[in-house]
Order: sequence, then structure tokens, then C-alpha cells
Amino acid sequence: MLTLRALIASATLTGSFSINTFAQGSALEFPAASPTAVVQQRVGLTNFEISYSRPSVKGREIFGSLQAFGEVWRTGANAATKVTFDSDIRFGGQAVEAGTYALFTIPGESQWTVILNREAEQWGSFGYDQSSDVARIEVPVDDDAPFRETLMIGFDELRDESAELFIVWETTEVRVPVAVDVVTRLQPEIEATMSTGEPQRDYVYFQAASFYFDHGIDFDKAADWVDLALDQNPNAYWMLHLKAKIHEQLGNEDIAISAAEASTTHAVSREGPGSGYKVMNDALIARLR
Repeated sequence: MLTLRALIASATLTGSFSINTFAQGSALEFPAASPTAVVQQRVGLTNFEISYSRPSVKGREIFGSLQAFGEVWRTGANAATKVTFDSDIRFGGQAVEAGTYALFTIPGESQWTVILNREAEQWGSFGYDQSSDVARIEVPVDDDAPFRETLMIGFDELRDESAELFIVWETTEVRVPVAVDVVTRLQPEIEATMSTGEPQRDYVYFQAASFYFDHGIDFDKAADWVDLALDQNPNAYWMLHLKAKIHEQLGNEDIAISAAEASTTHAVSREGPGSGYKVMNDALIARLR
């Protein structure tokens, strides 16, 4: 009876051996050299997903050696990395419609070219065609990042309307700014809800007021909504702090200071003298006096 080693040696000589052929009669499962990963991230109201394979350094020199400078890279291993988003975005300042794209890169010593390509289903970068690019941007390289054994792609620096997509491996890191449109999508919904005349829960008024304040849309409406929230929850120090900030912008200094002082009173009662809201309220009051 042939041993496994003998079977492999014989099949290799004849050219007839394949892992799949052998695996059909075997329960063996081996670890992947570059395991697959899926990253899901919501930015504002937009859902992102990145699907990629994660190679490791394994003692090799990566950029400028294993992955040559100036050559298109699949940005991972195996199939080309895919990025999906369900609403239109700006990728490095370039407008891109919602969809699924291949993420290619061209590493360089001081900058990388980062590419979104409409042909998402590709193996490696062998079929890459620049004419299918939908976005192509240049980004600087940080070649002194903390060492990372395994390639990582993800998002951080999250805000309502923006994030940074990062690619980091070995001691190299690049980042691409990503922007999404929240105001255009959400403002009409807020206006429609508030114009029904139906009373809302305190947190709805508070979130609407916060959104308008944060985006500088209409401070008068924000002031009305935060008051409606406080009618239901008058000791909510986080709401009182928002009221103080809104009236600071409206130029109503007395109202702003009074709201900040009330916020501090309730915050210290609940959180103690070290409350972060006390610190923020003190700073607001100092600006106005």
C-alpha cells in the first residue's frame, strides 16, 4: 500500500497529482497561507465591506522586493481585494458611485497610487485594465509605521461624513480619505418628521438638534428641538450642554451660560466633580465671560 509521501512522489513525476484529487478521499484541511478576511464598517449612513486575503511577512522583505515598486498589486493575496459601498462616496476626493470594485495599488517609495477598478471579480492583478478604473489617486507613504506581520486593511478616524481607509503591512502604511454625504440624505427626513406635528420622543428631538448643530444647518431649529427634548427630560445634562452650545452660536450669552451652569449642576450630581461635562461647561462659560 502506497504511503502518502510515495503517492505524492509518484503523482508528481507523472504530473497527474493535484491537491483536490487527493482531498476528495481525505478529511484533511490545511491552514491557508493567506487567510481571507471581511471588514464591515458603517460611515455615516453608508455601509462599507472589504473582502481580502491577508498575507504575512514571514521574514521576507515586502515592498521594493517581494512586491516591486511601480507594479500593480492586488493589495493582498489570491483574488483582488474587493470594496463595496451602498451609496455614492468621494474616494480621495474623486466621486464614485455605489457598487463593488477591485482595490488595486501601485506601491512606490514615497507615494502609492490607489485605484478602484470596476472589474471586481479578478484573480490577482493579471487581468488589470486601467481603462476600467473609476478612481485613481496618489497618497503619501509612511514607511516608519509600527511593524505589522500580517497585512491589514480597514477604516478609522470615523466621523459622520468621513473616514480614512488604511492599508498597513510590514512598516509601510498608506491612507485614503473617504467622504460620504449625510446631510443631503438625512436633512429631508428630519424636516419631514418634525413637520408632521406629531410629538417625538426626547432622544429624537435631541439627535435632530445635535445633527443640525454639528453640521451648522439651522441653529434656531436646533434650539427649538433641544427645548422640546428638555421639556421631557429637564435634568439631562448632556442636553443642557447642547443647549448652551447652540445659544453660544446664536449669540444668546445669558441663555448659554445659564444652560451650561445647569448642565454642570446635574452632571456633578450624577458623575461627581470630575465629570467631563463640567470641564466642557467651564470652558464654554469662560469663553462668554
